[in-house]
Amino acid sequence: MTEPTTTPTAAHRVVIVDDHAMFRSGVKHDIGARVQIVGEGEDVPTAVAAVLKAQPDVVLLDVHLPGGGGVEVLKQVHATQPDTKFLALSVSDAAEDVIGVIRAGARGYVTKSISADELVDAIARVAEGDAVFSPRLAGFVLDAFSGSIDIAEIDEELDRLSQREREVMRLIARGYAYKEIARELFISIKTVETHVSSVLRKLQLSNRHQLTRWATDRRLV
Repeated sequence: MTEPTTTPTAAHRVVIVDDHAMFRSGVKHDIGARVQIVGEGEDVPTAVAAVLKAQPDVVLLDVHLPGGGGVEVLKQVHATQPDTKFLALSVSDAAEDVIGVIRAGARGYVTKSISADELVDAIARVAEGDAVFSPRLAGFVLDAFSGSIDIAEIDEELDRLSQREREVMRLIARGYAYKEIARELFISIKTVETHVSSVLRKLQLSNRHQLTRWATDRRLV
């Protein structure tokens, strides 16, 4: 007879915030025996409610969420529970995403390519007060503090763009054709054209070549 698996009482208490249920299930499957999963959230309201209720040691936080994004979760939780520790766990490795959540109060940022062992270690380190970053992302933070990246400029100009416009902007800068962007984002080519025109107008750029240079200079691609 197989003995039931028990979670060690010393395991760190974790809330998982991600808008994809399958991803949350995968994380629970991969690390659930080594940490205590005490709550979940799929958007800003459910995430804030879960964190405030569970008061976990660490919140695994996706950057892009319905309802305002990971930064909004950080702001709302820290308004009443300023000591709550957040570790961003995202597919995005864009500079503005990394800098944005760190400025909002996250203790670290790792990408979803991280292994289960590395994630458990990162959770433990953040719970103990350390800052944890995937190697490439640490460079963004160092550049921001050294002045190599103009944080104010990134925030001010990107704030003009909607979330969808940012997605289109990144794909354009990576060399995607309109048809490829439409397929990637499940939108029509006409909608892609509308978003590109809006992005160029808001950033005061003339063409996709200037847009590519703008995004590359800011390490957004």
